[in-house]
Amino acid sequence: MTEFRNPNQEPGMDKRLLLIFALTFLILLAFQPLLTKYMGKPQPAPPPVQQQPPAAAAPTVPAIAPAPAAGVTQAAAESEIVVENDLYRITFSNQGALVKSWVLKNYHDEKGHPLDLVNRTALTEVQQNGQNVWRPAVEKYGYPMSLWTYNEGLREKLNSALYVASATGHLEAPADLKFEYADGDLIVRKSFHFDDSYVVKVKTEVANKGQFVQAYPAWPAGFGDQVLPTSYALGKIEYDYGDKATRQDIKKISSGDTIRGPFNWAGPADQYFGAVFLPDRPESTAMVTLHWGAAIPKNPEKPDLKETVQVPLVGAAVGDTNGPTSGRWFVGPKAVGVLDSVLSTPAPGQSVGPNLGAMIDFGFFGWVGKPLFIWLRWTHEHMVSNWGWAIALQTLIINLALLPLRLTSMKSALKMQKVQPLVNDIKKKYEKLPMKDPRRAEMNREVSAVFREHGVNPVGGCLPMVIQLPFLWAFYTMLSVAIELRHAPWLWIKDLSAPDPYHILPIAIIVSTWGMQRMTPSPGMDPKQARMMNIMMPVMLGIFSWAVAAGLGIYWLLGTLIFMVTQLGLNRTSLGQEMRTIAEKRAHRKATRAEKR
Repeated sequence: MTEFRNPNQEPGMDKRLLLIFALTFLILLAFQPLLTKYMGKPQPAPPPVQQQPPAAAAPTVPAIAPAPAAGVTQAAAESEIVVENDLYRITFSNQGALVKSWVLKNYHDEKGHPLDLVNRTALTEVQQNGQNVWRPAVEKYGYPMSLWTYNEGLREKLNSALYVASATGHLEAPADLKFEYADGDLIVRKSFHFDDSYVVKVKTEVANKGQFVQAYPAWPAGFGDQVLPTSYALGKIEYDYGDKATRQDIKKISSGDTIRGPFNWAGPADQYFGAVFLPDRPESTAMVTLHWGAAIPKNPEKPDLKETVQVPLVGAAVGDTNGPTSGRWFVGPKAVGVLDSVLSTPAPGQSVGPNLGAMIDFGFFGWVGKPLFIWLRWTHEHMVSNWGWAIALQTLIINLALLPLRLTSMKSALKMQKVQPLVNDIKKKYEKLPMKDPRRAEMNREVSAVFREHGVNPVGGCLPMVIQLPFLWAFYTMLSVAIELRHAPWLWIKDLSAPDPYHILPIAIIVSTWGMQRMTPSPGMDPKQARMMNIMMPVMLGIFSWAVAAGLGIYWLLGTLIFMVTQLGLNRTSLGQEMRTIAEKRAHRKATRAEKR
């Protein structure tokens, strides 16, 4: 069975999805009232997976294990085997039969080298020759494809023994690699199959004195793309059953906890990469969550081990509770086309299982976010070859499409501001009455009469904003998870997924927000409050945008500029000029009163 299908095998898929999105967008704009009235309720989340406490000793499953080998199967010395295809280069060590390096050829680290997903940046102090020395934390907590057991002594033995490998040197995928170790009572076998995808077929079995032992293959200690403390904080455990992903944030992960399945897939992930196991037997699969402490240099550019920052490392071990474990490990990028092509084992009665697409968290409005990304990718592939300009173009199109709604909302807001002083005067008449006083109903009738007289719809400014929200928020969320923006350049920016190194975008956002506040009339607001808002709003947004990804900054800044142009045009209308006149007269009266005092 083909484990990985090229998403480009289906011609026209992007165009069809783009057409679907465009039609959906037009329908939403045309049928705003119907959508608002008949919008369905979100479906409830599935019940949480039961968590089990870690066992003190290794649970065993009696039976049908292979008979103990006569004698010992053990290598004489450590050796390395390299397996390679067009996507990765994996270096195995026969000591522990584990992975020392897992390089993704199409992705790069901060220094421009091919990215090694085995984390060697995080460090921990260990005793060596009677002294404390810093060593990569992965040496202490475990390399990928090590085996995790509830018995710590057995765990150390399994991951330090010298296995006999079925091959040496260099292998080109498709290829098979097997490891075996035996010392009489203990028999351990690991086998791997490699093809042309990011998926590796894995089978492990451990038997001790004729009984199978629960020994789960693991990815124990984070990812190699984690460089800054913020990137470590984005580590999490993800698992899926019933076509809905569950994400366990780092604060909720305890080392050694066991989460019982069934799972379609499960494993650790960070913002852009994941290492998840797709079991052949989802119903008998369990996952042990791993959470360690480590340290990184405070300044990665000039490492000084005397100045470090504590960071968390997240990992997981996933396997079959009945002893032998078989399935597939996906180790690679959280890219839409890649994940959608990797299918898990189908449930009974189904021909196709769920895919890994849910690993990308497009947020609450994911039903809009994913089509938006497909549209952005199409824009990048067919219109502009730079991701920064693709974001700018898509932002412009979305804002122009939403312009009628935005104008309706702004006009309604201006009308509401016009009558706000009258409404305030009515409320002042009744402010001494208790809230439950029946005479309060008269106040509501007077307010409604003012609205009718001036043609104001109290919800006219809110409804268009509600309809815009899914598109604007989904676009914002989509940009924060798109791996395509990682290390993508634009003008002076080298990485659209990282903050603007010169803070030009945040400063421009502050200035444009201040300008937008200045040109928005507020006749119903006290002049002092208006001046305070003119300062506080830009400062608040500046603080928030200071550390956001540059791709988000482009979207944010361009959206603000478009809003400014729209507001400027609206201010030139008769209604806008009336609002500004009212605001100026109100400010003049306030100033005159202040001078008399």
